[in-house]
Parts: sequence; C-alpha cells; structure tokens
Amino acid sequence: MTVRTCAAAAAILASAGCGASSTETAPAKNLPPVNVQAGSLKAGFSTMDRLVEAAKREGQLNVIALPREWVNYGEVIDAFADKYGIKVNELEPNASSSRQIDAAAQLKPDVFDLTLDVAVKEAARFAPYKVQGWLDVPDRVKDPSGAWYAAYGGYMSIGYDPRAVKAPASFADLLNPGYQVALDGDPLRSAAAFGGVMAASMRGGVPRPDQGVALFARLKQAGRLTDLTKANTIVAWDHLNAARGAAHSDRWKVVIPRDAALGDYHVQAINKAAPHPAAARLWQEFLFSDEGQNLLQKGWARPSRGEAMAMKGTLDAEQAAKLPKAPGPPILLTIPQEDAGKAYLRKEWAKSVG
Repeated sequence: MTVRTCAAAAAILASAGCGASSTETAPAKNLPPVNVQAGSLKAGFSTMDRLVEAAKREGQLNVIALPREWVNYGEVIDAFADKYGIKVNELEPNASSSRQIDAAAQLKPDVFDLTLDVAVKEAARFAPYKVQGWLDVPDRVKDPSGAWYAAYGGYMSIGYDPRAVKAPASFADLLNPGYQVALDGDPLRSAAAFGGVMAASMRGGVPRPDQGVALFARLKQAGRLTDLTKANTIVAWDHLNAARGAAHSDRWKVVIPRDAALGDYHVQAINKAAPHPAAARLWQEFLFSDEGQNLLQKGWARPSRGEAMAMKGTLDAEQAAKLPKAPGPPILLTIPQEDAGKAYLRKEWAKSVG
C-alpha cells in the first residue's frame, strides 16, 4: 500500500489523520500503546500516522550498502528524508552483503539490502516485519515469518555497443570474433560477476558452472576477456546495462539471452538490534509502497510488487515498457546451486581464467 502525503491519504489510507478534525482523531485515544518492535503496522502502530510519529521521534535512519546510483537509491533516500523529515545516514555505500553482516555490530545499521543467499543464512539476525504490501511480494522471494523479503530484482544481461558488434542472441555468441567482453567485477568477490558466469553456464534451465568457466576461459585465451573500460560487451545485471543504455542510447543496447534468463533479487531486512526500529519499519513501508517501488523501477530495477501493481494500475507503465525485454520468467538459483557454483569457481576460476 502506498505511503502518501496528506493530499492523497484519504484515497489510500481511509484512517489516516492528516488534517483530521478533533472528532476524527478522538478514537486514537483508545488505541493500544505503540510497539516499535512489532512485526506489522497493525500490531505495532495501528495506523501509518502513528508509525510516522514514532519514526520522527527517533529522527534518524541508518542504511548501509546503498550506492546512490544503484537502482536509483539516491532519489529513494532523498524522497524518504524529505517526506518524513528524517535524517538518513548512509553507511559504507559499496559494502557487500557479507560485509553488511560483519560490520553490523560496529556500524549499527537499521536496515539491510542483501543478496538472497546471505539473507537466508543470516535470518536469525533480523527482526520480522511484514509490510502492508506483503501479499503482493511473490512467495518464493520472502521468508514466511517476515525476516526478509525481496524489494527488487533483475536479469543477467549482455550490454553491447551496436557500432562494434551485432546483438548476441546467446552467451555462446560472445565467442564469435569482434566481441571484447567484460564481467562486472571478479566472480570470486562480486555477486554481479558471479551471476554472469552462472548465466553463461545455464543449460536447459540448469546451471553448469564448468560450462560458464569454460566459456570465459576461451575468451581469455583468445585475448577477448578485458576490463570494463576497454569492453564493447559487458555481462551485468540488466538494470546496470539499461542505465548505460539510457545515458548513451546510440552506443549501448541490452539483451537478455533467451537461453539464460537468470534472475536474482535483493532482499530487505530490519536489524534485530536496530537503533531506530520505528524508522526502520517506516523505511520498509516506503520502499514497498507504490511510490518506493516506482522509484526503484525508475532506476531500471524490477520491483517485487510489480505484477500486483500492474494489475491495480499503480505501476509506472511507461517506465516498465522501457525495461529490457525478458524472454520469460526469471530462473532463480537455489541456495545449493549457488553454493555449488561458488565452490566450483573457487577451485577452478583462477587456474582456468586467472
């Protein structure tokens, strides 16, 4: 459900108290005390107004690992801060998922933005909370207890310079002459680069890590595996390649290979030891509101509530139409498949690709 200002609150939250008369606010005296550790808006705050009030009393929110250029997080953060008058402290924007967990005791983030595998492994560290849009989030990308839940996702894609090479239809096409290929980082350290190798490994919807490593080994041997500054072809999440294309439409195009529709989601969680627990819950309500989801989509991500919002007519359809065309529903790696892939790359990547 969208978090709105007073002008729109009557249309979306009939019980909101923006500009209400004394007769309209009188029932609030009978509401139970606020519980900032509660697992839902209704259980802890009863109304959005009371959640907002509790968060404003805390006055701050600590976020971690949210680069401002990543899926439009800069605008998301600013919109939240402006809407509620809450200072957002941006901790270690480039931290990895594992670093977020390792640094939590020292840096004290209120909320996390994590890869699915890390969220599953560390679920005991999170405070369960089900946002108002909970039912719109697909079951396969949320913890039943509310410990973590996906806010946005994307597909692994191939971005390319159409002035230099033809549109590749598959990862195998990258072995053809002319393609100077880069991964988005080191697959032993970068989730995006690891996803690129795993996407190249897909055979009939099943990952074959050896096949992915073999493809990049052949590119390396041919002298056509390079870095991002020299590449005319980049294997990366589609929101990253789409952002490049938006900035240089004549010089950068994006395809999602038909035989490798590998997807992934980033999931949200509230730190069980959050120093600002009400602000943390308000952040999640904002991120999963129609406004927050559309802001993420503006950054070329695919909002987790997107399908439900499209049915309700609240999704930004114009922006949705600009996203790279997907060949079908995303294939999501299981945790055992991810673990097996990482184990194989740790063993073989350095000696096969270097």
